[in-house]
Amino acid sequence: MNQDLKSKKALILETAREINAQKWTPAEIEQLRRRLISEHGEQAKANPEYIEDVLKDAGYRVLLSLRDEAEEQYEEEFEDLLHFSTVQDAEVSIMRLDELMRKFRGRGEAAAVERVLDVARLGKRRAEMIARNRKVEKKKRIEKEEISNWFRIWLETPDAFFDWLDMRKQSTEFRATFPEAELEE
Repeated sequence: MNQDLKSKKALILETAREINAQKWTPAEIEQLRRRLISEHGEQAKANPEYIEDVLKDAGYRVLLSLRDEAEEQYEEEFEDLLHFSTVQDAEVSIMRLDELMRKFRGRGEAAAVERVLDVARLGKRRAEMIARNRKVEKKKRIEKEEISNWFRIWLETPDAFFDWLDMRKQSTEFRATFPEAELEE
């Protein structure tokens, strides 16, 4: 096939196969873009977003940020993290978030730590949303307000959270509001 007749998409895919990257980060995409121009001239010039789309459509792994890479690398660990039907479920979820955050922080994986914090913020927002929803029964709204406070406190002071939580669960107010929590411990 004559080079002039090849589509830009075909040139991108051919060059991608030649480069043979395991994953396509912005650096590899830029390498591919420059190589297209140097080997095929100005008619092969393409913007990085177009190259990214072509690669994704062809099934290549495209990771545009450390955050994308962290999400893909630890997808299983982030899966199914948020459960807060009850205060007990919320405590387990926050424990899991805390374990992941400390593990990633210890490894120096800032993007993965940020992903954990994003999941916690999502949990806080969801709990707040339910707590404000007048269609939800009052007892459940009170429980979600409590849970949203837990997420807030963990996000603000993760190192002190579990000591605080132990004290909170022993408080008269908590025991009166959530008597079922005491039975399940």
